[in-house]
Amino acid sequence: MLPSRFEFFVAFRYLKAKRKQAMISLITGISVLGVAAGVMAMVIALAINAGFRNTLQRNLLGATAHVTILEKSPSGGIEKWRDLIGRMKTLPHVVSATPSLYGQVFLSGPVLSEGAVLKGIDLKSDAARSDLLLHLKQGSVSAMRDSSGRPGLILGARLAERTGMQLGNLVTVISPQGEMTPYGPRPAYYSFRVAGIFESGFFDLDSTFAFTSLTEAQRVFSLDDVVNAVELKVDDIYIAPQVAREAERVAGPQLAATHWMEQNRQLLNALRMEKAVTVVTIGLIQLVAALNILITLVMMGMEKYRDIAIMMSMGARREQIQRIFMLHGVLIGAVGTVIGLVAGYTLSFLADHYRWISLDAEIYSLSYVPFEPRLLDGLWIAAVALAVGLLATLYPARSATRISPVEALRYE
Repeated sequence: MLPSRFEFFVAFRYLKAKRKQAMISLITGISVLGVAAGVMAMVIALAINAGFRNTLQRNLLGATAHVTILEKSPSGGIEKWRDLIGRMKTLPHVVSATPSLYGQVFLSGPVLSEGAVLKGIDLKSDAARSDLLLHLKQGSVSAMRDSSGRPGLILGARLAERTGMQLGNLVTVISPQGEMTPYGPRPAYYSFRVAGIFESGFFDLDSTFAFTSLTEAQRVFSLDDVVNAVELKVDDIYIAPQVAREAERVAGPQLAATHWMEQNRQLLNALRMEKAVTVVTIGLIQLVAALNILITLVMMGMEKYRDIAIMMSMGARREQIQRIFMLHGVLIGAVGTVIGLVAGYTLSFLADHYRWISLDAEIYSLSYVPFEPRLLDGLWIAAVALAVGLLATLYPARSATRISPVEALRYE
């Protein structure tokens, strides 16, 4: 049964303090602030969790594949990769399939020398070019070969900073899989020109990766027309496991398929665990706020026992008295929830826009704490806060209806 206007009127009047009820007013204010603090903390905490997850996911998937097909046991590379790409493109949900060749090299720059991962991509593929251009900070893919005939290299921003390389500089790429001599393998040296610098926002990629054309990577690693990975992009990143299973079936017994969720399982599991721990620990603030609401209503019942007796003697039913107390508690929760939501979303927006909290990118892969508050989180947080506040009113509301008007007014 919905509350009547009389019940709303009385419940709202009880929120207003009188001088002799200053203690109840103080506890009511603390209850409102407790609910607001819990809601605000939950909004901010979930915004941080969503920000980390979404930012890392965007940065990572912007520079890596959704599904990757590899050899089960390294045996010189995937030879018939063009035929494999043709079969992969026929799979449902596959948007593009591109070849790539990875390998460890050593880069010698003007300031320092640094180990790196050299990745060869097919520059004729629109998908490969667009993925690289998405994060290109300086230079261009078309400058991969300049007028001097030296092949081009696109470096990660952090890798370029550490080695002192700038756009147009010459860099020596040292391959450990160089020439074979009577005395054993000898490293091979290749001259490249920095054609571009990319910045994905993901520290591991920006600090270790260098891109060149597929043919140049094959030359550096002394390989024939082979690749060691075929990378797939899908139209829905969350069905990548399903596409990986189908791709592995089509690829054959010598090849295996892995997807981005599997490759980053530890990171995703850590974020999920962090979200669960956040909800539990910060949810305790809501329990404290609920206890404050309970104490407020118990004290109000003790203070207002004469008012309750008068209303009951004038015809107010016990159910109405009970609903008045429940409405009082819900109003406290509603006011606190609104304040908490406004404060939480405002602080999250400002903190993300102005990047208030900086991080060590080498540890967290991000240079600042991202905040991404979601509307759905706010809805269920508000619902939980109101539900907890409502539960806290049940005992005081039931106790208030046990007052006997005759006993309460006997000596008045």
